[in-house]
Amino acid sequence: MTKSNHNRPQASERIEPPHRLSIGRIVGAHGLRGAIKMRVWTHFPERIPTLTHVYLDDDPTPRRLLRAQLQGDIALLQLEGIGTRNDAEALRGVIVRIDRSQAAPLAEDEYYHFEILGLHVVDEEGHSLGNVIEILETGANDVYVVQRPDGSELLLPAIRSVILEIDLERQRMVVRPPRYYDEE
Repeated sequence: MTKSNHNRPQASERIEPPHRLSIGRIVGAHGLRGAIKMRVWTHFPERIPTLTHVYLDDDPTPRRLLRAQLQGDIALLQLEGIGTRNDAEALRGVIVRIDRSQAAPLAEDEYYHFEILGLHVVDEEGHSLGNVIEILETGANDVYVVQRPDGSELLLPAIRSVILEIDLERQRMVVRPPRYYDEE
């Protein structure tokens, strides 16, 4: 998930928690009766068939989820009010969201990206390193992109030996940067 610099928050900004979480994007229709194909973004796709309703983009009215089937990184969804292939095709590109209350509970020391973005980052001695402005998903582990006060970026792997503490109440992350950053 790489974003251009002009879309990044300023180092002093805190990203407000969303009321709804994005779980995927509609990529097309499936069949003739209004089923939609959604590219799955969530790390918890197994929960999709248990959802009762979803939201389309920023529409405040929920759509009842009548049926859901997973096929790899695609979910086939039948939503109330979508009855034809044309109805489904018209939704191509729409983001599918859920209420935060429907989100999967996380284990201890697990966080949603929106909780990490904007955190103030300090080293073990309390020196300010900047703010988390982006999270790169690499497969092995996430990498937090920290914008330093001078505008440069620091990349921190999201591993226990580097990320020592995340304190959401204080909006801060305590880190031990890898040695090669000390030499910059």
